This record gives sequence, structure tokens and C-alpha cells, in this order.
Amino acid sequence: MSATLTAGQVLPGFTTRITRADLVRYAGASGDFNPIHWSDSAAAALGLPTVIAHGMFTMGLALRVVTEVTGDPGAVVSYYVRFTKPVPVPEDGTEVRFAGVVTEVTEGIAKISVEAAVADQSVLGAAVVEVRLG
Repeated sequence: MSATLTAGQVLPGFTTRITRADLVRYAGASGDFNPIHWSDSAAAALGLPTVIAHGMFTMGLALRVVTEVTGDPGAVVSYYVRFTKPVPVPEDGTEVRFAGVVTEVTEGIAKISVEAAVADQSVLGAAVVEVRLG
């Protein structure tokens, strides 16, 4: 990995639009065909306003904040996420903003706090990535 990371460093974030087509592709790749990810009626039956993105899909997108800086997905040592809010995906899609900040660098391991938000509402809690430096 060629990136140098220091405590307090803000990583370049990004915003992406998640569409229902993305959910269909993710369902096919992951095998998670739960209808709350593609059926408005199934989502409504559970009290959801619309279909929601797969949590693991959102988690994977958030990890890009780190891997795009490090250039090496294999440098990720650990990744912890608590899902706090679902990501609603109406028919026209939804924008999700991802960001990260290095919170600690110790003995060649950087800890990075990662954030994902929809309309300024956090959808991940306590998301922390540990990445091996060097």
C-alpha cells in the first residue's frame, strides 16, 4: 500500500445513487432475494415506506472509502459495522454519502471511522475499519 495515513486525516468521500437495478444485481450476486429489497408490498407489510438496500451492500460500498485510498483491499484487517437505519430505495433511487476519518495509527495499523448517510441521516453506526499500512 502506498498511501500514508495519519490520525485525524479526513479521507476523500463520495456520493453514489443506489437504484433498484443495483439491488437486483446485488441480490443475484449475494443470493439474498428477500422481497423487502425488491417488492414495495413486502416492504409495506413490515412497515417500511419502500424497499430497502441490503445492509451488506451498503457496508461494501462504505468500505470503498478506505480501499480507494489504500489501493489494496487485501490490506483490510477487520471491519465492524452496526446497521442503525435502513437505506430506503424508492423507484427513482436514493443518494448515499460516504465519508471516513483516520482515528488512530498504531504499530502499522490504521483505524478508520466510516460513515454512510442518506439525507444527512446516518445509516451505519460504529463503522470501523482496521487497515495494515506498509
